[in-house]
Amino acid sequence: MKRSIWAILLVLVIFSVGCASKKVTSTPSQPEPEKEVQQPQEPEPKQEVTISEPEPPAPTPMELYADKYASLPTQHKVEKGECLWWIAEYKQIYNDPFMWPLIYKANRDQIQDPDLIYPNQVFSIPRDFSKNQLTESRRQAGAPKPYLPPRDANVPADMRSELGWGF
Repeated sequence: MKRSIWAILLVLVIFSVGCASKKVTSTPSQPEPEKEVQQPQEPEPKQEVTISEPEPPAPTPMELYADKYASLPTQHKVEKGECLWWIAEYKQIYNDPFMWPLIYKANRDQIQDPDLIYPNQVFSIPRDFSKNQLTESRRQAGAPKPYLPPRDANVPADMRSELGWGF
């Protein structure tokens, strides 16, 4: 038994040493480069040097967010079965259901009772509001303290910066 183990180990050692010690002895010969015949060179035509204005700097993340925020809809047509809570919860509106009082306050001429809205009514969606208006609206809607919206809510860029959120 011991002899067979030693024999197997010896074969393994010889095999590993034999494979590891193989060296490549031949190297491919590289052909000599052909000599190029030089032709008389023609003078290159002069190129006009144009001075271009430097490229404007890339927009900052805050500017990109502000552009995205400006492209959000400013009106919403009520569909059958919708309520102010659902409308405020849509990603393209506020992405926060507790912000529905902002829509209600902006459309008081059309809404007598915030629980009763009707299909085909067109509501304006306020996009320019202060932090105080936002927190008061969230408080009225029953949001938990400190009445701040979630980070993925659609709020103006300056307010997002004021809250210390990244872009």
